[in-house]
Amino acid sequence: MFEAKHSLVAQSLSSPLGAELVNGDGVGFGWYPNVDGDRGHPAMYHSIEPAWHEENLRELTRAIETPLFFGHVRAALAPPIQQTNCHPFRYGDWLFMHNGGLGHFPRVRRELMVDVDPELFPHIRGTTDSEVLFHLALTYGLQTDPIAAMARAIRRIERAADGHGIEGAMQGTVAVTDGSTIWCFRYSTIHHSRTLFYSVDIPTLQAMYPDFERLRTFGETARVVVSEPLTDLPGAFVEVPESTVAILDVDGFREEPFLRDAA
Repeated sequence: MFEAKHSLVAQSLSSPLGAELVNGDGVGFGWYPNVDGDRGHPAMYHSIEPAWHEENLRELTRAIETPLFFGHVRAALAPPIQQTNCHPFRYGDWLFMHNGGLGHFPRVRRELMVDVDPELFPHIRGTTDSEVLFHLALTYGLQTDPIAAMARAIRRIERAADGHGIEGAMQGTVAVTDGSTIWCFRYSTIHHSRTLFYSVDIPTLQAMYPDFERLRTFGETARVVVSEPLTDLPGAFVEVPESTVAILDVDGFREEPFLRDAA
């Protein structure tokens, strides 16, 4: 969050690979307590302060020990700057983040929200397109088949956009987790998505850079998934291809094609 050369907080000030150079409209942090060996119900912290100015975030990240966390810095393109619009979003044991947007969302918002399961609808607390995408995916079975549910939710968004003559319905990368597995999607309707990277495994990195002291502090299974590489070390990060889902679990990373057929 703070100490890497291109940490998430550094990227909130300057995001050279992002569509928005500055992401100063709030910050969010979600983590799994892992109490007594159980992953536990995820906790969250949200603030509308810029990440670089958020002193409470620094205090939290110094004190929290967790096997899995999500961090997000926000650039508000349209929706209000308020805590309920800060990522990650949570439902039950699940956390969700989105880097990107839905094209001309106000024009399709009502149509998409009507599709959300009535039992889930009261859990939509903010005004973002990302939260609607999350609840559409939940409606379509995210908790049992995340890949199929995300595909169905995105196709529904694209159909709604087509009905309004909107191009570029879906843009961005999505990360979702149940506390054990992370699914990371890179997809856009125009097939030119926001960037997404994951780190090479620690043993390989330690072999590549034996004199890099910081690498010795990480366990062999430590990994990160990021919009932009956290360091400039050559070979340290792998870019996720367009229209791909990267899956991280106890066995490591694997990639699968995602929505590469014609819409």
